[in-house]
Amino acid sequence: MDTPKILSLATAVPSHVMTQTDALALGRSLFTDHYPNFSRFEEAYTNAGIKQRHICVPLEWLHETHGWKECNELYVSEALNLLERAAQQCLNEAGLTPNQIDGIVIASSTGLATPSLDVRLAQRMPFRNDIKRLPIFGLGCAGGATGLARTAELAKAAPGSRWLFLVVELCSLTFRAADRNKANIIATALFGDGAAAAIISTTGAGTSIVTSGEYTWPATLDVMGWRIEDDGFGVLFSKDIPTIIRNDLLAPLKIFLTQSTCELSNIDSFIFHPGGAKVLDALDEIIQPKKPGFSHARKVMEKYGNMSAPTVLFVYDEARRHGRLGNALMAALGPGFSASFLRLEDPL
Repeated sequence: MDTPKILSLATAVPSHVMTQTDALALGRSLFTDHYPNFSRFEEAYTNAGIKQRHICVPLEWLHETHGWKECNELYVSEALNLLERAAQQCLNEAGLTPNQIDGIVIASSTGLATPSLDVRLAQRMPFRNDIKRLPIFGLGCAGGATGLARTAELAKAAPGSRWLFLVVELCSLTFRAADRNKANIIATALFGDGAAAAIISTTGAGTSIVTSGEYTWPATLDVMGWRIEDDGFGVLFSKDIPTIIRNDLLAPLKIFLTQSTCELSNIDSFIFHPGGAKVLDALDEIIQPKKPGFSHARKVMEKYGNMSAPTVLFVYDEARRHGRLGNALMAALGPGFSASFLRLEDPL
């Protein structure tokens, strides 16, 4: 009875849309002078499995150079707009009001805010003055999964309490037009913006969060993350991520499932963060899942691109629209280099 459950979930994206054709044109415009053979990068766009992405600024904005102050001010305002929409939809789905929420956990790594986004959101929505708050920074693409796990642990520690988990990333605002690093080129081919909200409690009906776990590989700090530059965040994104998945992910994943008294063959639904088409191909290769496999993750990539942390909750939302999940495995990879796992139950 003390098992945390996902009572409701909602997602939100900005109104501006960037097609993959737009993204390729952006890459050509910005990088051809530095890379005369830019055509060799074009398959990163054409083979990404992405048709479009949502971004919080007009497409023209990405062609220009902007200072960190301007980008971060946009991050705070646009993140709050998305969070308010997602939070209100999530509350409506659960039939709750803001003053019935006991705590907020928020994960985000694409901007800085002090006071944090959760307390700023409380200026817009009538949460109680005694609400507990936990902002989390630095989890990157793993933020959706790891943040959900931390929220579930807090809900389990106080049975009957209701926790609102929020996650938002505005990857478009971290794009630096003057950055000619290859990782920045790949970023233009993959990343978009989005937010998600979920209400977690031991009381009520929903998908159970049975257990969670994490694994961090040693000597991998250079695989994923940020470099702090004078004009903002410099993306750190290794081409070796699919290789690490092929060679090193299966062992810690199986250990996690064994500790959770579950075998890989018993998983009905795979709710994985789709880092990119090559990441999903590597996952297909090592896991060889039964249908529907990673089709929900690929669908989210096609419609939204890689939104970093919120993406895994978009995959969860897509999967639940197709029926009950049964025994489900949620996972995401993030800076560290690390993996975050959750086992979910939604009986068929």
